[in-house]
Amino acid sequence: MTSTTSTPRLEEITPANFEAATGIRVRPDQEFAVSPVMQSLAEAYVHPTGVAWPRLIVDGDRPVGFLMAFFDIDWHGDGTLFRSGLWRLNIAADEQGRGYGRFAVESVAAEIRRRGGNRFYVTWHPGPNGPENFYLGLGFRPDGETSEGETVGVLELDGPEEA
Repeated sequence: MTSTTSTPRLEEITPANFEAATGIRVRPDQEFAVSPVMQSLAEAYVHPTGVAWPRLIVDGDRPVGFLMAFFDIDWHGDGTLFRSGLWRLNIAADEQGRGYGRFAVESVAAEIRRRGGNRFYVTWHPGPNGPENFYLGLGFRPDGETSEGETVGVLELDGPEEA
């Protein structure tokens, strides 16, 4: 159970927390919908600096999840459209249902706003055991397109958060 005095936070992936990050596992019935953390970290490495934003989600001293956001990614790979959003979200199987996914989405939204963005994109696998209801519940709406077989959702953001 989550402690009432503890607040989740994001940590950069470092040599000190690398094994904790790569140890995050979703439920087996969700594995089809999200790549393992190790693959995400490899993808972050091969993109230009600043595009991928991998973070470990920690509550107290417990690693509870992993997220990887993207900022100003060349959506079509041809320089015509740039977007920011959530690339990956892995909440540990035994930590789900405790608000960490919402925390992750809110954290990425705040970072997009901080960087001057006003639209937040995410993709999800449709179907049973997929995250569609989670994202719809947070206000994302399908924009009518797909990316690599996944539904593309967008959330309109208000202006920058107050400091």
